[in-house]
Amino acid sequence: MPAVSYSPDSTVASSAPQSFEIRPFPDAVGAEIVGLDLSRPINDQDFARIHRAHLDYHVVVFRDQRITPEQQIAFSRRFGVLQIHVLKQFLLSGHPEILIVSNIIENGQSIGLGDAGKFWHSDLSYKELPSLGSMLHAQELPSEGGDTLFADMHKAWDGLPETLRKAVEGRSAAHSYTARYSETKFEGNWRPTLTPEQLAQVAEVVHPIVRTHPETGRKALFVSEGFTTRIVGLPEDESKAILAELYAHSVLPQNIYRHQWQPHDLVFWDNRSLIHLAAGCPSHLRRKLYRTTIQGDAPF
Repeated sequence: MPAVSYSPDSTVASSAPQSFEIRPFPDAVGAEIVGLDLSRPINDQDFARIHRAHLDYHVVVFRDQRITPEQQIAFSRRFGVLQIHVLKQFLLSGHPEILIVSNIIENGQSIGLGDAGKFWHSDLSYKELPSLGSMLHAQELPSEGGDTLFADMHKAWDGLPETLRKAVEGRSAAHSYTARYSETKFEGNWRPTLTPEQLAQVAEVVHPIVRTHPETGRKALFVSEGFTTRIVGLPEDESKAILAELYAHSVLPQNIYRHQWQPHDLVFWDNRSLIHLAAGCPSHLRRKLYRTTIQGDAPF
């Protein structure tokens, strides 16, 4: 397995260690990290533990993080360069690294992206350099609903029937941000019309259907109903049929962790290993979260 790489921070390298626990969830997808305070400096040894947990469990939940946007951005940058979302109107004022995910309407306008994650997807798979991972920090949570589901695409690949393996090995698929952009899913949510400039930023890209994780070497399916549009080189009907089988297989119950949000949770998932879905909540209940997104490598 390749060595774990991460970005040491010389300003905190000698900081005092923190005492925290990494508690895996029962089904080997996900873990919670308890006792860590991200408002305090994280030394390189503690950061290495966090990074290893992220690779091992694919989604880690930092409990009770009372941090500022600046602190979220700083911690996110320890993992790499941050990506700025194409919908500039939903970026946090003064902090363009943060995308506001929210169903709240103020003065007749949405303050954030209200229907983010309405279809299964891996963040920014429609970019040449898709996301390494995303961090989502709870600001306001609804009294019901609002769960986020994560599906393990390593497990999906490992359990893929042989006929499907043969159908997709060595093939690539196209990904597009606008694949299902205008489709409604949850009542009361909408998306703004993209400008020509925004459309140019999200032109179609092609990635391998089966990607190799650059840090662990594990193979994973890399398609999703949200952004994948077609299998390159196949007739349209055959492409649709194979993709439908891949989507259904990816989200079998044994592959899924369902996150039920608690106040001040910060959830960090690996977009190279998982796809995720927002389960939605009643539109009259306020929900607001802050997302940072870390740039990854070109899939191979």
